[in-house]
Amino acid sequence: MANRNTLTDRDRVFITKQRMFFVATAPLSGEGLINLSPKGLDGTFAIIDKRTVAYLDLTGSGIETLAHLRENGRICIMFNAYEGPPNILRIQGRGEAIEPGQPGFDELAEYFPDLPGVRSIIKVTADRIADSCGFGVPFYEYKGQRDTLTDWAEKKGPEGVTKYQEQKNLKSLDGLAGLESPNR
Repeated sequence: MANRNTLTDRDRVFITKQRMFFVATAPLSGEGLINLSPKGLDGTFAIIDKRTVAYLDLTGSGIETLAHLRENGRICIMFNAYEGPPNILRIQGRGEAIEPGQPGFDELAEYFPDLPGVRSIIKVTADRIADSCGFGVPFYEYKGQRDTLTDWAEKKGPEGVTKYQEQKNLKSLDGLAGLESPNR
């Protein structure tokens, strides 16, 4: 396992070829729930610089990642090779959730497509980047994107998404603060 605190050119190439990644966070409380979320809509992950990455956080049923980041900032992003040579890449660091209208959101939004239902951008500064063999990760064949989440947000419209966020995204399962304000 090679450890570093900046992304190499090899890392960048590997990341851009992956169709899915996973995000893990946890609250400080030992009684709290660890959260692990799959992500992967095309264009929703960006490499900002050698130590900074970001992804679009679209409205969903939970708000765990955002709430955990607000509480303690710890995050791990993991990429697996499902095609080609085996590899696992982890980016461990400090994350922050930046909601629409907050400082820095518009600058980061330029890295992403304009998708319905965006509730924040998760920005991560790497403390540790490590790859490992990935020999136990199976091969999978990519069949295409699911449009369910963006279709749902498009159908609900901005007002419907805001109402949903008010109902589902203000507190985490552990009762931690989620969205500061539902998106307009």
